[in-house]
Amino acid sequence: MDRLSAEFSTGVRDSLPLLLGIVPFALVAGVAAADAGLSTLQALGMSVFVFAGASQLAALDLIGSNAPLAVVVLTAAVINLRMLMYSASIAPHFRAAAGRMRAMLAYFLTDQAFALTVARYDHDDTGQRWYYLGVSLALWSVWQVGTVVGVVVGTGVPDEWGLEFAVPLVFLALLVPALKSRESLAAGVAAGVVAVAGAGLPFNLGLILAAVVGVAVGMFTEARR
Repeated sequence: MDRLSAEFSTGVRDSLPLLLGIVPFALVAGVAAADAGLSTLQALGMSVFVFAGASQLAALDLIGSNAPLAVVVLTAAVINLRMLMYSASIAPHFRAAAGRMRAMLAYFLTDQAFALTVARYDHDDTGQRWYYLGVSLALWSVWQVGTVVGVVVGTGVPDEWGLEFAVPLVFLALLVPALKSRESLAAGVAAGVVAVAGAGLPFNLGLILAAVVGVAVGMFTEARR
């Protein structure tokens, strides 16, 4: 096995612990799609096109509530704003890649792929791309299969399984190690407080407000350093 293949395999292997949380997460997304009235093909199309679990769940919840399209799109966009920060952070690591390769790498960007890749590398390296792809393809494949299974099974999943609990666990596993600085801690606490306080707002507007407040607090805290 050459070095690049080894990096790809390492990426797949490192993603395995996270897949334990991704499987129920994907099932929840599939069940939510079925509850919102989407067909299997529509749910799979959304899953492939969007490939962003948190925004998919939020959008599906709003679709099921007959929310205005503008609110659905705005909510999904705000939730995914963090990808802009991820992109800015990880882009220097992939600057030597060709344009088409960078486009593919951008499509696969997720919280998990970003966290694992940045933690492993601190410089531009060809092997890093293949490690990233190993992580990403493993996550992508399991997510798509899990979503389809969730749609097919639909409401047949027993409530006792508590699959919804896997969603916050996945993000907590990524969030806690990321709270390394005063800025990130302030942003996380502020966003959490606002999200809880605004939980009763219609159309998940509390989530949008929490994201905006979190970013603002983080930037303000950093500016005062």
